[in-house]
Amino acid sequence: MQNAGEAVQLATKLFTEAGLETPRLDARVLVAAALNIDKTRLFSHPEQPISDHQCLAVHGFIQRRLGREPVARIVGEREFWSLTFKVDASTLVPRPDSETLVEAILKRTDNRAGRISILDMGTGSGCLVLALLSELSRATAVGVDISARTLDIATQNARFLGLDQRVRFLRSNWCDGLAADARGPFDIIISNPPYIAVGDLKKLDPDVAEFDPHGALSGGDDGLQAYRELLPGLSRYLAKTGIAGLEIGWDQAGAVKNIADQAGLSCLETVQDMAGRDRVLLFRPVES
Repeated sequence: MQNAGEAVQLATKLFTEAGLETPRLDARVLVAAALNIDKTRLFSHPEQPISDHQCLAVHGFIQRRLGREPVARIVGEREFWSLTFKVDASTLVPRPDSETLVEAILKRTDNRAGRISILDMGTGSGCLVLALLSELSRATAVGVDISARTLDIATQNARFLGLDQRVRFLRSNWCDGLAADARGPFDIIISNPPYIAVGDLKKLDPDVAEFDPHGALSGGDDGLQAYRELLPGLSRYLAKTGIAGLEIGWDQAGAVKNIADQAGLSCLETVQDMAGRDRVLLFRPVES
């Protein structure tokens, strides 16, 4: 392994033999990160020589990926909504399916240049709320999470994207600790809460089960505990003309709608993801 191209070939071979889904893509991303070069340069200059130190870095990244550690966790960042987000052990890795929620909210937003207020519950890396702010030029937002470390990552992402002047991040267990000046009402409320039943956690892919924070995955015995805690608060803080969007598990639409109905929220739409599975529920307050 004397140059970048040979490093990519080796990594691709090992990842293919291990049965990884995207071996060549993983190889390119990891080799570029190990060599601290842009992926475009890696592609255009495969003959670039690598030092012994860089060779060790490549081998280290390869071994971590063969251990099923996600690429995003190895390199410390992930693209979402064409934006780059820092991630660490405290955050979920942003996934393409979650872009369904961003798309659904934007489709229901008529005046994208208006002064819109957004609340993101369980903000994690901040990917959802920051993606919305990147599209809604005059919107402001509050992002809430129970983890101080996670809020630090979200704050760093907002600063990196130049959106930190339009968002505040607060530590709270859902709506319990919202400051008086952050109680809305909000025009948009979004959340991707934990919705995996405890008994199903071990059935998840190793990339998720072994590396994602379980607190951001586990939804209690039936996967619905977060919705029971979250939805009553949303009905209090959502503007009368506002919209709430929640990500759900593929088989949870009916159960979550029932919980929302009891909380005074009416379902507007069930939105499917790229695979055609129920992914997002949109709600509005029940008319009094």
